[in-house]
Amino acid sequence: MGSTVDLSAGLDVGTTLEESTGIVRYLLVFVFAMVPAVEPFIVIPVAIGLGLDPLATGIAAFAGSVTAVSLIVVFQHRLRQWWARRRAHDGDGTAGLEYEAERDAASSVESGEPEHNQHTESTGRYGRARRIWDRYGLPGLAVAGPILAGIHLTALLALVVDDRPRVVVAWLTVGLGVWTVGLVAASLLGFALLGL
Repeated sequence: MGSTVDLSAGLDVGTTLEESTGIVRYLLVFVFAMVPAVEPFIVIPVAIGLGLDPLATGIAAFAGSVTAVSLIVVFQHRLRQWWARRRAHDGDGTAGLEYEAERDAASSVESGEPEHNQHTESTGRYGRARRIWDRYGLPGLAVAGPILAGIHLTALLALVVDDRPRVVVAWLTVGLGVWTVGLVAASLLGFALLGL
């Protein structure tokens, strides 16, 4: 069983965790859970496979994921507010109206009203996440989005369609908690079945 994951950026999760000791290993799990190509889906099984404590690994990965999602949501929300204020002061006010139209469209999706958008029918990560949103709303996106689109893209998409950062972070935290518990349990079960 290979316990390392090589990424194009030269990041080798397994080797890096193996070469570290003590609490540094859990700090690395925290950091790796924040990295877009690694996330908890790779770091949790690798860390548990290397013998790190499953509970501490899960807590560190969960904390890293929630930190990344929270930073993304806060940054994007503040950027959108700044951009709307800036465009509203440009003189014609049309950009401010565009921002309001975007928020109205998001609220119509939340209320169940149909929205026709070119991205709704698209494929790929955005398309899958958008279809989940259209069918199940923010709770569905929070649970299914991390595996379908990754935690970072899910955070961005959630705030695009729901302009309530606290609610977005709360639901994404629930979804990440579900995935963390599931990944720790699946890793423990998988390694037990393999006799490792």
